[in-house]
Amino acid sequence: MSDTGARERSGRANPAVRRLEDWNEDDLSALVADYGSPLYVLDLERVRENARRLGAAFPDAEILYAVKANALGDVLETLREEGIGLECASAGELERALAASDSGADVHYTAVNPPASDLDWGIDAWEEYPDLTVTVGAEDTIDRLADRGYDGRLCLRVNPGIGAGHHEKVQTGANAKFGVPTERALEVLEDAADRGFDVVGIHAHVGSGVSSDQLDDHREFVSRMGDLARDGNEALPTDLEFVDVGGGFGVPYRDDEEPLDLEAVADATRDALGDVDATLTVEPGRYVVADAGVLLTTVNTVKDARDTTAVGIDAGMTTLLRPAMYDASHPIRNLTADADAAAATSSSETPDSGRETIEQTITGPICESGDVFCTDRKLPASERGDVLAIGNAGAYGYEMANQYNSRPRPASVVVDGDEVRLARRRETVDDVTRLERDARRTSDDSSGDLAE
Repeated sequence: MSDTGARERSGRANPAVRRLEDWNEDDLSALVADYGSPLYVLDLERVRENARRLGAAFPDAEILYAVKANALGDVLETLREEGIGLECASAGELERALAASDSGADVHYTAVNPPASDLDWGIDAWEEYPDLTVTVGAEDTIDRLADRGYDGRLCLRVNPGIGAGHHEKVQTGANAKFGVPTERALEVLEDAADRGFDVVGIHAHVGSGVSSDQLDDHREFVSRMGDLARDGNEALPTDLEFVDVGGGFGVPYRDDEEPLDLEAVADATRDALGDVDATLTVEPGRYVVADAGVLLTTVNTVKDARDTTAVGIDAGMTTLLRPAMYDASHPIRNLTADADAAAATSSSETPDSGRETIEQTITGPICESGDVFCTDRKLPASERGDVLAIGNAGAYGYEMANQYNSRPRPASVVVDGDEVRLARRRETVDDVTRLERDARRTSDDSSGDLAE
């Protein structure tokens, strides 16, 4: 699926970042021929490579994968095989994680303003898996757990007052929504211990997509966590088991961005934490899966607009929301144009430069002006029927897909060496409307019962 041989010969068998050009255009185009488009593709071997690089950088840390980045069962099972634990943000993610792990020991449930149904499900799961850890970010949540009879493993999420990340919407460390303020955390920990909870750790997350140039913010927030852990170990009946500093390790979405210096991040984390009698825990999500995935889509419309060439594709903001939601930039490659140029060059002594490169605005089929993947991007001139690849789509791609405009969600395939398999079938319009039909059928049945 990728040009593995070339990378191995160049000494880059496990590069810090996998660029879109590392994917083989013929293999990707064949997937569209077999499975249609839009189509998510995820390479499990790249997931393993990323997990192993994290393990090498943090050899003494507990590594939990943030399931919200990509909850596909194949991903979770692959990571459990690599010894990576799972961090969940909802009952649905918790169900997936326990199905993949068969144990609660390496699963954390981070309850963010949890709906009652989520807490109820979590309590049921804890009764079956008593080694499950629940992370809470509000005293109110502790009360709600106590009301349900929970007295198990409890981790407190704190708000360090420092945020970082690629966009203001993902800078969580100073957002009032997340965690108990650091200055009140020790009091809450002591109270929870007095009430009989098994207080095992503290947690914070500064934000998502943290880059190397934001290491100062990272160091400061980790330092505050180290101070809190030392204070907690003095005040609590038993020492904390772990200090969880979250994830947020960034990946380069633009071709001119350098990959994250993971070793530098790991060194800075350990130095900032200081001497603490507790295990360091990290929760990467994006870093594990982003460059392991691509989104394939087909061109259906090409038109000359006033100031650009507008190219319509069959993927939209319902397929990949990040550009519309975060103004995120994703690399885009015309696989058909690349394949045509390669074929022409191989059959001629004169190298073929391929199609003319022009500025194009790539847009989707959603009736919104925000349904745009790029504006005036220089790419080989698109033609109807071309297959495009959108890179770094393995994180927060399908997970944020939706049915706006009553559009079905795409299919997903996983690649594992020479094996390719359908991991998630494509939705149909029948799937989109089924809940309404089921509701009407239930309503009609209830009316019939009343009439009798």
